[in-house]
Amino acid sequence: MDVSDETLARAAADGDRQAFALLVERLYDRVYAYAVKLTGSRTEAEDLAQDICAALPAKLRGFRGEATLTTWLYRITVNAARDRFRRRASHARAAEGWGDHELARRAAEAETAERLDWLTEAMRGLSVEMRETLALVLDGVTHAEAAQVLEVSEGTVSWRVSECRKRLKAMKEAEA
Repeated sequence: MDVSDETLARAAADGDRQAFALLVERLYDRVYAYAVKLTGSRTEAEDLAQDICAALPAKLRGFRGEATLTTWLYRITVNAARDRFRRRASHARAAEGWGDHELARRAAEAETAERLDWLTEAMRGLSVEMRETLALVLDGVTHAEAAQVLEVSEGTVSWRVSECRKRLKAMKEAEA
């Protein structure tokens, strides 16, 4: 018997540990893959996905079923990534002037970024809004679902995808 994600979510929200485990097993890879696209870092994405899964039992109680569970989960991932970016920016400002330690940390981050594949690296050059939109569409989400996740119109999603294609094509041609 194949149980829907929404049914599992309701059971998990009511405290069913098996339902929660199965739900996480079904959805973790999708959350992680989307987080990689948002953050540009596999390590950062793993931390983000784990944080989301750890907070999921409490968040599931707030799931109203107005959207599909995956759309709702993408929204949580977008919000968590935005929070992480804000915290990182705050920490970076606080860390300015730490000298050699901070320079070494930044060099290690730069080296990690250089190892990413071309698309992930190119996506980092896009604005946060464009990257969020493109990551959703690349993950197979429809424009309508992406609009719901990002809380924008479907037309805005379509425009962003078109702009991303143009910009990525220009980046590729500039490298050739």
